[in-house]
Amino acid sequence: MKCIKRSIALLLMLSVILTIFGGCDFGDTDSGEADTVLGNGSSVLRIISGSENAELEPILEEFAKQENIRIEMTYQGSLDIMRLLGAEEIPYDAVWPASSLWLTVGDTEHRIKHAESISITPVVFGIRKSLAEELGFVGREVSVNDLLQAIQSGELRFCMTSATQSNSGASAYIGFLYALLGNPEVITEEDLQNESLKTQMKELLSGVDRSSGSSDWLKDMFLEGDYDAMVNYECLIIQANKELEARGEEPLYAVYPYDGMSIADSPLGYVDKGDDKQEELFLKLQEYLLSEDTQDEIQRTGRRSGYTGVSEENKEVFRSDWGLQPDRVLSPIKMPASDVLFECLNLYQTDFRKPSLTVYCLDYSGSMSGTGNEQLVQAMEQLLIQENARENFLQASENEVNILIPFNDGVINTYTAEGNGSELEALYDEVKNQEVGGGTDMYTAAMRGIEMLKEYDLSQYTPAIILLTDGQSGGSLYDFEDAYEELGAEVPVFSIMFGDADETQLEELAQYTNARVFDGRENLTEAFRSVKGYN
Repeated sequence: MKCIKRSIALLLMLSVILTIFGGCDFGDTDSGEADTVLGNGSSVLRIISGSENAELEPILEEFAKQENIRIEMTYQGSLDIMRLLGAEEIPYDAVWPASSLWLTVGDTEHRIKHAESISITPVVFGIRKSLAEELGFVGREVSVNDLLQAIQSGELRFCMTSATQSNSGASAYIGFLYALLGNPEVITEEDLQNESLKTQMKELLSGVDRSSGSSDWLKDMFLEGDYDAMVNYECLIIQANKELEARGEEPLYAVYPYDGMSIADSPLGYVDKGDDKQEELFLKLQEYLLSEDTQDEIQRTGRRSGYTGVSEENKEVFRSDWGLQPDRVLSPIKMPASDVLFECLNLYQTDFRKPSLTVYCLDYSGSMSGTGNEQLVQAMEQLLIQENARENFLQASENEVNILIPFNDGVINTYTAEGNGSELEALYDEVKNQEVGGGTDMYTAAMRGIEMLKEYDLSQYTPAIILLTDGQSGGSLYDFEDAYEELGAEVPVFSIMFGDADETQLEELAQYTNARVFDGRENLTEAFRSVKGYN
């Protein structure tokens, strides 16, 4: 198994998801520590942003130094930003999701002012160039149906962010719906009951190899794995190609599905709290970002400043040999009404997407006694009790499989639930009633999970092992690696760090399996929610 070291910088991209949605309480809405701090002035602008804007940090830092202020950036998925807008308090000065859609849907109290689009980027397929040539996609217009046929024939598989957690996945998915419905004026709930649509959408999403909760992390995952294609923002395809070319590897060829293309318009809006000084500071930043010189700089990162092309001097960034079309006039699809959008997302989660196969390895060692165990039980309640899971688009499908492996210094027991009914919710009783005690050996639990995965055809699922531990683990990484090699499939082992867990051990597992470590020390419920966006 190819093992490539992940940059420590990826840890800065951990999502601290602050969700108050549908009346479900997920804890304090305090933003906690920012993911990135730019500048060191006394005045502070706190911005909650989509992860794709991390690429613009040098531009933001230039402004921070120029104005002698501090900009604190916290990164979350656009759907989580949408949910945050429904909270009683929004602990930020500005919001910067990938699409205006999430402001429209989330800002029901009309607290966001001065929202302006900072850049434009379409959601495209990036396909290994040799494969794009084999499929006949090079140099011609490609439809969603063309992509579907390639998936049905087994010639195309791809990576994509979760439609219920990230804007790029949601936008691509809505685009697929429009195209498969024959591009109606607007999608209705009646349209979504179309049996042909259901069949085709399941077939299209069956081509998903790996899922992600973040567009930026999807790009990094793609670069570290062995995949043929990904659905992502045009600007992130450009970034990926720069890295691939630097490594002497084959680039991706950008394919724009003409009948189902969605666009991220990156709106930056002010959270109005009646503070004139903060509003003035925000408007200065916005003016700076929209200035001609800064827009030119933003274009050089692979983003567009309008729907009708890019400036002549920046066309070299949008290389035609990569399939990029700088002169293309972008015509975005019309997003459905809020109630229909939520039904689309529910159907994605329960009916259309490839079912998840999730192994939860949960630490019940003695150090988890008390608060640790209470937080673990509360976190799993939000995932296993479907009424709770539904409020955050994390509900199970009827074909989903969930495996529970409680462990201490050995495997305590194993439990399996198929589907989304009483069998699944009964797992919560096992979580709640399991006693704590003993030492810690996460490797033995993960190896038991691998053995259980061998019983399934993994090509029919999106598999993952989710591991929680609060202390340094005994056992052997090498034994785990041997067991993993025997599995013969790439199954990510996501870890949630809790208590005094050894970060080095968890990072080794993440690097080896092309996965990610999440920090559950501040809010374990949010960490579990966040990691579920990746499978």
